[in-house]
Amino acid sequence: MTEQMRVVQQRELGGPEVLEIARVPVPEPSPGRIQVRVHAAGLNPVDWKVRRDGYWFTLPFAQGWDVSGVVTAVPPGSNRFAVGDEVYGMPNFPDAAGAHADYVTASPRHLARKPAGLDHVQAAALPLAGLTAWQALVDTAKVERGQRVLVHAAAGGVGHLAVQIAKARGAHVIGTASAAKHGTLRELGADELVDYTCADFAETVRDVDVVLDGIGGDYTERSLRTLRPGGIYVGLTNPFDQDRIEESAAAAGVRGTTLVVEADHTGLEEMAALADAGRLRPVVSETFPLEEVAKAHEQGQAGRTTGKIVLTLV
Repeated sequence: MTEQMRVVQQRELGGPEVLEIARVPVPEPSPGRIQVRVHAAGLNPVDWKVRRDGYWFTLPFAQGWDVSGVVTAVPPGSNRFAVGDEVYGMPNFPDAAGAHADYVTASPRHLARKPAGLDHVQAAALPLAGLTAWQALVDTAKVERGQRVLVHAAAGGVGHLAVQIAKARGAHVIGTASAAKHGTLRELGADELVDYTCADFAETVRDVDVVLDGIGGDYTERSLRTLRPGGIYVGLTNPFDQDRIEESAAAAGVRGTTLVVEADHTGLEEMAALADAGRLRPVVSETFPLEEVAKAHEQGQAGRTTGKIVLTLV
């Protein structure tokens, strides 16, 4: 009898109630894809956006990308990992990975060895949000020591990791967040904080080299006013607005771009090294067993989470 596993699936678009725990055959390793037993799986805003709007997916489809787990099978010719290795990553993004499941198959190039200093729950909180921050700050903006970096939604999944990555690069980090989250952000290395509920960052923040914007909307134009000449704005929520953002930025004498995260084992390895050096710590606000995935979506979609929500499977 074929071994079965649990997986989060949906057969229609809508609210958290459309999510169901299905039983399907365990995926087998194949050329270019190893099998991983998932111990924990991170939840990201893209998960509930896809659940609600579908985007490029055809129903029915399986949910999830972020994983941390143990390699359970390796096909011939795959030499990057061995059975028993602890790994983490973001398989297949933006195509379906079905990673909110007991097992997943993935390209070894979409995974890296789990940071030794993090447990599986912490490691599962890192891939998609961490790679987004890394690719925005390091690969795109090329943040350097002494630069001033403004991180919007600094206490969120991407934001709290971006604060730490920018700080590790030697930057002066400014974050926007509600006052209740300032203490946590200072512990993570933020140098200045703006409470967006009672102050306008566009009126108080100046001479910034890099803006990382995970909010969008009117934050785009307002953020451009905070940049010094030649500075760069990186938008995470509006890739289809690339042309408009470039034009607005050029008119303001700065640069503007958008970013969609990509699977990248090199970035995962760099983040693992930072984590093992004690310079990158994912904050997990809450965990839910896989069976409570709908409740986890409700919590995350409320938009009040500090750090990340993680599903536990083992």
